[in-house]
Parts: sequence; structure tokens; C-alpha cells
Amino acid sequence: MGERVTGHCLCGACTLTAELVSGEAAVCHCSMCRRFSGGMLIVVDCGSSLEFSGPVRTYLSSDWGSRLFCGECGSSLAWRSRDGAMNYASVQAFPDPGRFPVNHEIFFDCKPASYALAGETAKMTEAEFMAAFAAGGEGHP
Repeated sequence: MGERVTGHCLCGACTLTAELVSGEAAVCHCSMCRRFSGGMLIVVDCGSSLEFSGPVRTYLSSDWGSRLFCGECGSSLAWRSRDGAMNYASVQAFPDPGRFPVNHEIFFDCKPASYALAGETAKMTEAEFMAAFAAGGEGHP
């Protein structure tokens, strides 16, 4: 079992608690994640352990997943698969988001040219990611 962490939204009305699958973060550059987060979405894998309290709202954004946010302040909180088995929480909800080193980026070919991450990361294009997802690979934040 991983480390148990707690975070909250901007206004504090929503709290999230999760058991981390790992202490590393991933970045998604798809258009939905960018619109949801106001930039790239940086998340940590919480497996199926993500729990919320407060006025959490859900937006069903695709056939495979939904996005969770605070119903009061609108803070982006997480991405969840439709069956609830995969949960990825925004690192920004936790007290020290910098403690989660980014180890991979998905939808890399969808990333705007106006920014880039420092350091080396594993990268997957949209086509590579969708092929892995269809084959039962990791879920999509």
C-alpha cells in the first residue's frame, strides 16, 4: 500500500484523500485536460482509493472518464474513469505539489509550442496512448 495523502480545493470546501500508487506525477497535454486545468494537467495516480468530502461536482467529459471539481470555487481536483477504478488527483490540491517529480507526459503531440518541461520524461503521443489504453494500459487523466 502507498502513502496516504490529503489535499483540498482553493476555497477549502472540498477535501480529497488518497493512497498514492507512486510518488511520481504525470502530465497530460490533451485539449480536455488543458481546458479543465487552465494549462497542462499534472496528476498523481491514486488507483481506486480517491475519496472526497464537500461539494464535489462531476463532469462526464468522455466515453471513458469524468472530471471532478469543487462546486464552490471551481478548482480542478481529479480525473476518474467511468468505472471508478482509475483515479488521478491534481498535484495542485496537495500542500507540496513540488514533491511529485514528473516522470512522463501523454498526448505530447498535442502540447502547445509555448511551453516545455525541464528534464527528461517518457513521452507518448495521442495515437500511442490511445493504442495502449485500448489494449488495457494505463488510464487517461
